[in-house]
Amino acid sequence: MNTVVKAEEEIFDAARLISDAVARRSYLERACGGDAALRVRVADLLAALDQAEDFFADGSSAVRTLGGELHALTHTETAEPAEDGYIGTRIGNYKLLERIGEGGCGVVYMSEQEIPMRRRVALKVIKLGMDTKSVIARFEAERQALAMMDHPNIARVLDAGATETGRPYFVMELVRGFKITEYCDANHLDTLQRLNLFIQVCHAIQHAHQKGVIHRDIKPSNILVTMHDGVPVPKVIDFGIAKATETPLTEKTLFTAYAQLIGTPAYMSPEQAEMSGLDIDTRADIYSLGVLLYELLTGKTPFDAKQLMESGFDEMRRTLREREPQKPSTILTTLQNEELTATAQHRHAEPPKLISQLRGDLDWIVMKALEKDRKRRYETANALAMDIQRYLNNEPVVARPPSRTYRLQKLVRRNKVVFAAGAAITLVLIGGLTISTWLFLREREARKRAVAAEREESRLRQVAERGLQTEAELRRQAEAREKITQAAVLIGAHDLEAADRLIDEIPITQGPLEGAAVFRTLGEWNALQKKWPQAAKRFNLLLRVSILEGWDYTALDYSRCAAVFGQEGDPERYENFRRTIIAQFRTTSDPLVAERTMKNSLLKPPTPELLADLMPLYELSLKSLDPETVPPSPDDWMMPWRCVSVGLMEYRLGRYPEAIAKFERCLAYGTSNPARTATAQTLIAMAQHQSGQSKMAWLKLAEAREAIQKKFSGNLEMGNGGEGYWFDWLLARVLSYEAEQLIEDR
Repeated sequence: MNTVVKAEEEIFDAARLISDAVARRSYLERACGGDAALRVRVADLLAALDQAEDFFADGSSAVRTLGGELHALTHTETAEPAEDGYIGTRIGNYKLLERIGEGGCGVVYMSEQEIPMRRRVALKVIKLGMDTKSVIARFEAERQALAMMDHPNIARVLDAGATETGRPYFVMELVRGFKITEYCDANHLDTLQRLNLFIQVCHAIQHAHQKGVIHRDIKPSNILVTMHDGVPVPKVIDFGIAKATETPLTEKTLFTAYAQLIGTPAYMSPEQAEMSGLDIDTRADIYSLGVLLYELLTGKTPFDAKQLMESGFDEMRRTLREREPQKPSTILTTLQNEELTATAQHRHAEPPKLISQLRGDLDWIVMKALEKDRKRRYETANALAMDIQRYLNNEPVVARPPSRTYRLQKLVRRNKVVFAAGAAITLVLIGGLTISTWLFLREREARKRAVAAEREESRLRQVAERGLQTEAELRRQAEAREKITQAAVLIGAHDLEAADRLIDEIPITQGPLEGAAVFRTLGEWNALQKKWPQAAKRFNLLLRVSILEGWDYTALDYSRCAAVFGQEGDPERYENFRRTIIAQFRTTSDPLVAERTMKNSLLKPPTPELLADLMPLYELSLKSLDPETVPPSPDDWMMPWRCVSVGLMEYRLGRYPEAIAKFERCLAYGTSNPARTATAQTLIAMAQHQSGQSKMAWLKLAEAREAIQKKFSGNLEMGNGGEGYWFDWLLARVLSYEAEQLIEDR
């Protein structure tokens, strides 16, 4: 099919799914661009489609016909003018109402039968100028193939004959529906629903095989899904290139010449591409069914159709014969995020769940149907359908991955010269190794007993040492628990200084769970006295307690740790802390957790790798700032802090104008929280300086520094969420150090 016709059909297929007239016109203007002729042709096709749908408003069985989907056949198509002169005329007992489809050698008309009954049908007649012997043979083959079929999932042939000029025709039922892939995507069918539709297709192909007919061109455009009483029913159409397996389909010779490629490349079996003396049997259809199943599950064919056609004839055949396709679950992992998300949405699933669903049984079933060696495929279409039914019933499937022996045989066949040379070298090495191994074994046997005795002695010594270590560790833990209990009593008596000394007396490497409250209280007590190194030791113990395995909204332990570690001046301790919390919360879906994790991780300049790890949290927090998603509210105390955290991330990314906008948005909420205001002013100064606004930066930093110095000149207090906790002020102070050094150095 040439590029122009292909583009016209793609635009038509997309436009016919748009029901709104204005939206459809807008789409056509974009898709056709400046090509007025293309725009007119597509508009004519859409008008014809609308008229066809009007004919079926009375509840008849179909709108689209079998021939309407035959445009995708890859055997040569002849682009000829529409035979509109036949509209309104009669062929036999049939009045031609409208031309609605065109295949490789035939034209399809929506017709009305009046005798012996009134009904609408599809009448397919051979094209003018194509009445060669081979075309007539193929046309009559399709007629005979369909006539032998009697299956609910195969379009029925109702009548056949010839025009007054001798052009053969046959009459089929009308089929209302869409390509099976389009129907599944448009209705967001999940994997199980798609498999149930596919099983019906397998039964239809099995029926054809039992009648002695191979389809040889199974693909989505030859399988339409129509609705019967609200139930989707797939219909197999277009046996135009079918081949008889047992009896001739027509008295005229239907001969496929040597080196003539029959079928559609993306769905073609390796033996069809081989074009050798090997006869094509029903297992070629099994391969095509495997390709169709692959596309229903992943939205992709095993080999890209466009790349196959562009690679050239010989390369295309080599690919189909030799290249192994990726498993369905594997190809999904190679898709870009946007494409993978769209594919999963069409299948009513999340991307990880879809990949997990395909991995295993469905991978095995598809890859067995796609085996290059047809002897390893399913023997029949029913066997394929039964294996899928076993999967749906949670039963073991027949399909299994190829054995290691089989994979090794395939590898050897592809690399005969390399393996032959390797085998020769291996034989020489085996000869030399046999002698040396015999000598080595004699010596090894003599040493074996001595080594065994030495190992047993070493094992017993290690067991004894581990027992001593365990005993010592249990003793230390018991002592630590006793000291922590005593410290808790002293804290209850308001003697925090004695409790702090008591904790300092013992080397605690792993704080027990009951020590969390003690460590938190003593850490905060030291911080309020500005004893930063001592406070850092206590908070470091708090981090090792399991209470911090989740997010603590009440105690805000992570904010305490971040502020103190940043103030303490131990870069390694702060670096380990922020990498730990990023790893723990990078997949959170809570904007509050995301905001605090970013803020606590960015008090010091980060590495590019750390910024990349924070990007999911940044995107979540940024979305929560969108006024359309979350309307602004002056009572929302979280939003100003979220502006600070998002702006701090943008500052670290070098996006200074965006960062300034976020800080100014924070200040717009007012100065009810002076700690937050000082933080935002400090960050604005840094961003303004980086943007070349040094004078404004000095003014803003001076204002923030005055508030911070005033706060730390006297005694620190616990504070609260309204005016700012002590660690909120400490956070502003840590950032002000960086701002002063930045602005003064410049």
